[in-house]
Amino acid sequence: MSYAYLFKFIIIGDSGVGKSCLLLQFTDKRFQPIHDLTIGVEFGAKIVQMDGKTIKLQIWDTAGQESFRSITRSYYRGAAGALLVYDITRRETFNHLATWLEDARQYSSPDMTVVLVGNKCDLEHRRQVSKEEGEAFARAHGLSFLETSAKTAFHVEETFTEAARTIYEKIKQGKLDLNGDFQGVKVGATANTIQLQQNNQDERSGCC
Repeated sequence: MSYAYLFKFIIIGDSGVGKSCLLLQFTDKRFQPIHDLTIGVEFGAKIVQMDGKTIKLQIWDTAGQESFRSITRSYYRGAAGALLVYDITRRETFNHLATWLEDARQYSSPDMTVVLVGNKCDLEHRRQVSKEEGEAFARAHGLSFLETSAKTAFHVEETFTEAARTIYEKIKQGKLDLNGDFQGVKVGATANTIQLQQNNQDERSGCC
């Protein structure tokens, strides 16, 4: 399928927070309760519509183990958006957010859109991190924030589409350089065709 833009996403966070499950729920609308630990990176993609434009999200799900951290870092470059995920039932995953965010900002474009995601909110009875703590961390670091459940699909679609919407708004405002790969946005054939048609119309109406 042709698309106007392709946005590259990366999902980061500690091992076992539900990164792969979030990706599977978003792309396939299903939940896999037993999931092998990601080795290196996994990949998924989905088409979304925004203001009548077709946008392809290319999503890289990274391993959370320390032994794969160097591989994960190589995927920050050229990412337009990142989901920074923690598990609301495991405080240590929340405590490690600052380290993940430091890596993301060191190795990615300064214009990368980051959404903080508190996953597994269906396990309210096991909660160790309050929603207010997540909101406070997001405010302090200039991030968007949502709590999700990969199991019930709560806020999963909204998390990805909100990040995509923010990237799309940056494009409309001219804040992203679309000529290189570093920003994580690729202009598709559809957008190029529209621009060419607009240029031709401008030329025809310009002159005599």
